Amino acid sequence: MSTPKAPPATFEPEFVQMLTQLFEERIVFNSVIGLKVTDILPEGIVRGRVDMRNELVGHYSHNRIHGGVISASLDAMGGLAAMAAIGARHMDEAPEQRLMRFSKLGTIDLRIDYLRPGIGTHFDMQAEVLRLGSRVASTRMEFRGPDGKLMATGSGAYIVS
Repeated sequence: MSTPKAPPATFEPEFVQMLTQLFEERIVFNSVIGLKVTDILPEGIVRGRVDMRNELVGHYSHNRIHGGVISASLDAMGGLAAMAAIGARHMDEAPEQRLMRFSKLGTIDLRIDYLRPGIGTHFDMQAEVLRLGSRVASTRMEFRGPDGKLMATGSGAYIVS
């Protein structure tokens, strides 16, 4: 029986830069909600942040972030975690070639549990890949307020081939 390959210690800076640019700018909706990537790790763990703005308010009398922004940002982070895991699996390829693998990535299933009202100046997200198969990646995501309190959790399945 063969031992699974451990992920590389770090990604090349150009891969992180290209993936961040793809995620923050070329996926236009991520840009609209102001989602920023703060960390991409080869273990399939990613982190991001959304700063609260008036355009993201879902409940005007409480100044809460819209539930759709929470859902969309967690979905995006789950997809990014899958991308990181795929990128780590194919480190023998050039960064540009690895980015081409993401053209088939898409959400199959998404579940969001809203735990607390989304009130704060900014929100931090983290996602991790629980399993990367040959066709499907399973992820778990968290959405936290500025004080670190857990406001929402998510789980997602993404087609990767």
